[in-house]
Amino acid sequence: MHFTVIARVLGLLMMIFSFTLVPPMLVSVIYQDGTLDAFLYALLITFGIGLLVWLPVRNHKQELKTRDGFVITVLFWLVLAFSGSVPLYLAEQAALSYTDAFFESLSGWTTTGATVITGLGDLPKSILWYRQQLQWLGGMGIIVLAVAVLPMLGIGGMQLFRAEAPGPVKDSKLTPRITETAKALWYIYLSLTIACAAAYWFAGMSAFDAIGHSFATVAIGGFSTHDASLGYFNSPTIEAIAMIFMLISVLNFGLHFYAWKNKSIIHYFLDSEFKFLIYVLLGGALLTVSALWLTDTYTLSESFRHGLFQLISVATTTGFGTSGFANWPVFLPVLLFMMAFIGGCAGSTGGGMKVIRILLIYKQGIREIRRLIHPNAIIPVKINKRSVNDRVLESVWGFFSVYILTYMVMMVALLATGLDHVTAFSAVGACLNNLGPGLGEVAAHYGDISDVAKWILSITMLLGRLEIFTFLVLISPAFWRN
Repeated sequence: MHFTVIARVLGLLMMIFSFTLVPPMLVSVIYQDGTLDAFLYALLITFGIGLLVWLPVRNHKQELKTRDGFVITVLFWLVLAFSGSVPLYLAEQAALSYTDAFFESLSGWTTTGATVITGLGDLPKSILWYRQQLQWLGGMGIIVLAVAVLPMLGIGGMQLFRAEAPGPVKDSKLTPRITETAKALWYIYLSLTIACAAAYWFAGMSAFDAIGHSFATVAIGGFSTHDASLGYFNSPTIEAIAMIFMLISVLNFGLHFYAWKNKSIIHYFLDSEFKFLIYVLLGGALLTVSALWLTDTYTLSESFRHGLFQLISVATTTGFGTSGFANWPVFLPVLLFMMAFIGGCAGSTGGGMKVIRILLIYKQGIREIRRLIHPNAIIPVKINKRSVNDRVLESVWGFFSVYILTYMVMMVALLATGLDHVTAFSAVGACLNNLGPGLGEVAAHYGDISDVAKWILSITMLLGRLEIFTFLVLISPAFWRN
């Protein structure tokens, strides 16, 4: 374990992050909202700590090993959350305790979108911008961005990319060099953000709201600049734009890269994960719209509008709202909430267990049924017409088992804080899947639960963002043995 190199990387990344506080400072100056000092002090504190960590080890230049990458990934997400909480805590207008500031910061970085803040309309514009910016930076993973920067600093980044990249298969690269891969992903990410912001603006949002909501949409984050979320605008056009970009952002960014490179979209329809996601969404949409209409909750047209939007928002783990789905009749709240467990595609900004894992579990289940009928048959599991290695299937089942166990442990811990069963069940699911809104006491916000519950859910958000194993591997004794 190269602790000096780890310290050098963390110091550098903290200094880099400190400059992301400049945009909200500019917003504060433009709107004269009185938060400039808070952001300036936060910048100086973050940069100063990073400089103090970096200076003693600045000349230690070694190639990162795989174990170093895991340590840096987990530590830096924690450092990001603590650093991101500083301006929220220092800004008197936000009036947040440190627990609330940390929760809000980590929720933004992990693109969970669970908030403890109410009265967003009364907050300074700079704070609103900062919340949206946090989830935009976290959307593609700040580590992937660092991969494009680290080589210029004399540090290799492949180990970081493997630790951060989501999904069961982490070694595939879009371009021959990892630096070019990271740059390609961020070019696509930035282009989608600009396109989304322009569409929102043309649809009637102010420039401030358009940019802020484009950050949240492309990042699959869910933070809004209004308490009523997208429901504040009451615009079918804005909701349609949001659905389009949520669907685009929840897909594997590798598919977007190939579409841009080859000027073709045919490969989307040849991808097994994409087709499975579409089938799941269509089935969920049919159930949701039908139930809303048949129970006279809405008219048929309103059932399509609200049902389809809320389904896509929750299923993609974005968490935007136009109506309180937690109050919908019959099975709908649970149906939508369970859709978030599937989440986004591997290599996307979405949360959840990932579509590819659910697809592999489904195919493995079908194979076991066929084996009961034909015990001696050799039946491969195929994705995109290629057989999947049994080692990958084992890892998927291993992830699923640990996911369920983690869910149970965190839910019991929340119940111990005094929360009711519905609230505890949904809060853990919303944070582990990086969804945001839950049911019960956390349907609207998380401000009323205890500080202990917020810290438990903060750990849960981090586990979800790092897909559990990246975090849990650090507490394994075998990891620390030479």
